[in-house]
Amino acid sequence: MTRKFLLSIGTSKKLSRSSKFVLIAVITLTAMIGINLQPQVSIAQENEVNQISTGSTWQNASFPVENFQEYTSPFGPRGYGEFHYGLDLAAPLGSYIRNWWGGQVVEVFSDGRCGNGVIIKSGSWEHIYCHVNGEVGSSQGKNYLMDRAGGLVIWQGQIVPAGARIARVGMTGRTTGPHLHWGLKYGGQWVDPATVLQAMYMEQSGNRKISSR
Repeated sequence: MTRKFLLSIGTSKKLSRSSKFVLIAVITLTAMIGINLQPQVSIAQENEVNQISTGSTWQNASFPVENFQEYTSPFGPRGYGEFHYGLDLAAPLGSYIRNWWGGQVVEVFSDGRCGNGVIIKSGSWEHIYCHVNGEVGSSQGKNYLMDRAGGLVIWQGQIVPAGARIARVGMTGRTTGPHLHWGLKYGGQWVDPATVLQAMYMEQSGNRKISSR
């Protein structure tokens, strides 16, 4: 089923190049969800997730990383007693990261775990981007992330549209390879990003269901 679906992508004239890329990524993610996720791993209330995953909510949302390769770690419990509050998206070092949804940069920071990080608030949503390239600095009481090689600078308080390039994939903080750790909160509660990517694809493509078989 998946192979036939992928072949149809290459021959379809209705899908743009970027849409084909996102479709392949989401098919891969769907298979991973079926293997790794358990019902209890989502911390957000189920009815809230259902409400925000329907309708035309996702029409303007953007897939968060260019040159996507694979999902390397899902949202949920890890074998050594920790909980992974996000989804890891592997991409070549220096690949551009795109803002998932239009909003305001509420925090730019650097720590030993996330490395260089950016948090953007979009209504009740917060989206977190970790391990990004560049340097975090401060000026006039506001933090900023500067990536000279990538031609990027982003300031705390800045308004950024959906799809805008905001950073590049790096290896800052605790990481064994280049990837974007992408976290999502809704109303202050963690949400599994995989469920959001699925809802985005179904809404934007008009499909009702993705099969992992």
